[in-house]
Amino acid sequence: MAKAKDANVDNYRSLDNEALNERISDEELRLKKTRFSHAVNPIENPLSIKTQRRAIARLKTEQRKRALGA
Repeated sequence: MAKAKDANVDNYRSLDNEALNERISDEELRLKKTRFSHAVNPIENPLSIKTQRRAIARLKTEQRKRALGA
């Protein structure tokens, strides 16, 4: 499991700032749609919401790290 997370983080680091912002907005939109569909009709795997939230957090962490210049 840890290797998969490291691979995702490496993918996020390879994105430029514009692509990173676009990816964040896409993921947030996808999360909103998933939450809505879950409210209307329960989705098969509710843990996917948790996974999506964490992916957004990783993307925003990378964005913040770049803003701080680290």
